[in-house]
Order: sequence, then C-alpha cells, then structure tokens
Amino acid sequence: MTSKLFWQDPYRTTLTTRVTAVDNRRVHLAETIFFAFSGGQESDAGTIGGQPVLAAEKDGLEIVYTLADGHGLQVGSEVEIHIDWERRYRLMRLHFAAEMVLQMVYRLCPGIERIGAHISADKARVDFAHEGSIAALFPQIEQEAAALSQADLPIVTAFTDEAAQRRYWEVAGFARMACGGTHPRSTAEIGLLKLKRKNTGKGKERIEISLVE
Repeated sequence: MTSKLFWQDPYRTTLTTRVTAVDNRRVHLAETIFFAFSGGQESDAGTIGGQPVLAAEKDGLEIVYTLADGHGLQVGSEVEIHIDWERRYRLMRLHFAAEMVLQMVYRLCPGIERIGAHISADKARVDFAHEGSIAALFPQIEQEAAALSQADLPIVTAFTDEAAQRRYWEVAGFARMACGGTHPRSTAEIGLLKLKRKNTGKGKERIEISLVE
C-alpha cells in the first residue's frame, strides 16, 4: 500500500521513491507526497520521474497516477516526485478556510445541511440546503475567521483509525472535524477571507471563499 507522506509533512515538495505497479499509463508508488482528489480538495500538480501527472485518483486506500503514453517507467524504477508548491499551499490554506467557514455556519445555523464542497487553488466553495440568503452571516463569519487567524492556533492532525486511514483536524477551543486533506500548521497561515454568496437553485445557497492576499 502506498505510504501517504503528505499527511506527515504537507510542506514537503520532493521525494525519491520507486514504482510498485504499472498498468499501461497508470502507475503506483511505494510512497507519495502527491495528493489525489479527495473530500472536495483538488489534486496536486507536478511530475513523477520527470513526467507530468495527468491525473491522481484514489482507488480504495491506494492512489493511482496517470502519466502520458510512453512514460517508460517499470516496476522497481526509482523516480523523483516534484509537486507545484504554490498550488499545494493555496489548496491547503483554502481547504482549511472552507472548513473554518463550515464550522462557523454550523454554529450560527444549527441543523443546516452541507450538500457540497470544492477546493481549487483559486477559491473554495461550500454549498448548503438553506432557504433565504446566507449572506447575512458573512460579516460575523469574516470577523471571527480573522480573529482565529490572528490567534495563531496550532492545527493538529492525526488518525482516528489508522488501518482505515481515517483522519481528523482539531483546533483547541474551536472545532474538531473528520478530514483526510492537507492542512497548514497554524490558523495564522490562512490570513483574511472574502466571502461571496451565490444562489444555485431554490433552497440552495453557496458560499464562495477567497483569500485576501
């Protein structure tokens, strides 16, 4: 099974490892720092053995990487992984920003249902089943998010079930949430947020989240 080193050190950008399986364009690795799409968080971008990764996908507890035809890799090949750090870091920050907003909405609107989420390197979104505009919550959420960032609190991540690869994050005094994504070390790294409302249909509200650079 591929060892997912992005959980141990999400700041690592290079890794030398070996290929454990090849199925035409699809390869498996012994270890990886290359995150695959999961929980709404988009995959990393980068290269394996100098070849651009066209897709990174979860397959059960495994991760499979799709490369271009003629990649030339074989079982046992030693390869170097490089990930696009700028993209990774924005994904980490926006992922946690979305989860901060989610927890604040849960607190301000007890019983509200999340119906979707997506995190890209440009912005994040969280969708809710909700009647009426959710924008009335934005001033309070933005203020509380700024205070949480200014507090510079550690973001702790760990397993709840290592065999099943179930993980969580926790910020003491704020929240704890099941999540297998990549996260910064501290709330200070998130910075300020800008929220935008979008109505996506009757009884559906979307919050779009951007980083204020």
